[in-house]
Amino acid sequence: MVRGLGLLALVLLTASVAFAQEGELSFDARLSGYDYPFPVETYKFRSQEQDLEMAYMYLPPKEDDKAVVTLLHGKNFNGAYWKTTADLLQSLGYGVLMPDQIGFGKSTKAKAYQYSFPAFAQNTKGLLDSLKIDKTIVVGHSMGGMLASRFALLYPDATEKLILVNPIGLENYLQYVQYKDVDFFYQNELKQSPEKIVAYQKKNYYDGQWNDDYEALTEPLVGWVQGPDWNDIAYVNALTYDMIFTQSVIEEFKDFQVPVTLIIGTRDRTGPGRNWMREGVEHELGRYDLLGAQVKARNPDIEVIELSGLGHLPQIESFDLFREAFEMGLK
Repeated sequence: MVRGLGLLALVLLTASVAFAQEGELSFDARLSGYDYPFPVETYKFRSQEQDLEMAYMYLPPKEDDKAVVTLLHGKNFNGAYWKTTADLLQSLGYGVLMPDQIGFGKSTKAKAYQYSFPAFAQNTKGLLDSLKIDKTIVVGHSMGGMLASRFALLYPDATEKLILVNPIGLENYLQYVQYKDVDFFYQNELKQSPEKIVAYQKKNYYDGQWNDDYEALTEPLVGWVQGPDWNDIAYVNALTYDMIFTQSVIEEFKDFQVPVTLIIGTRDRTGPGRNWMREGVEHELGRYDLLGAQVKARNPDIEVIELSGLGHLPQIESFDLFREAFEMGLK
């Protein structure tokens, strides 16, 4: 049985060996059989002439005066990887909402859907309304940072504060890279393998380090690649790549009407599109050690907290260091 994030110490052994031996690690499009750390509910709604289902986990506040914190996942993840953060928030009395966006995790994988950050923000607002949550602290990691930013821009009255954790989108990628269409990303996704998934995350997320905790987070992706619905999921993945390149948010950072904290692991070098830079462009994408200052120059009211020596997932790589910065953002 596949373990959830609460049993990270009991996951597979080394990546390449384990995946070669674990051909049975297989998930359908909705991750049936993959355990999430908290009970999963379903928000059913209609969008773009389709009936959709948004999976989510919701932990009500433990103290009446505490807000609900909405945690928005990155592209290669789902709501489950927020477990440790959710446990912290609950210990502090906060409520926690962890949705899987449409196209991700246990939610509907719609192939005929116009994926966009405004649509995701609207879907998330509908989920909040269904739970009678009028105002929330919005936290976004990686791609979830682009979504969280768009949510705060669209719904400032529903946003108590915004916390971004190593978000992508701190650069407008199409200023530097060639445009690639959905077919390009689809063909790239079809070439995915368990070994490639591990190699990418090991190199880009963890500076060449690897352990059971990191490997556990790749299980959904590996199970999809080896599962019955991979062709459909690969196409959905291609659709969601497109919005990262075509729906920039960084130019609007000056327009935030809510308190904003940016937490950056400065070792991060995530730079979507760096393999197809435009001719003559010498800009180095993903210099998170420099991006904090650039964001501050755009909007001096944004609080920037830099975590030296950490990469794209500070909340996974060193939770103690992340916790200190996160609690500062919450306060």
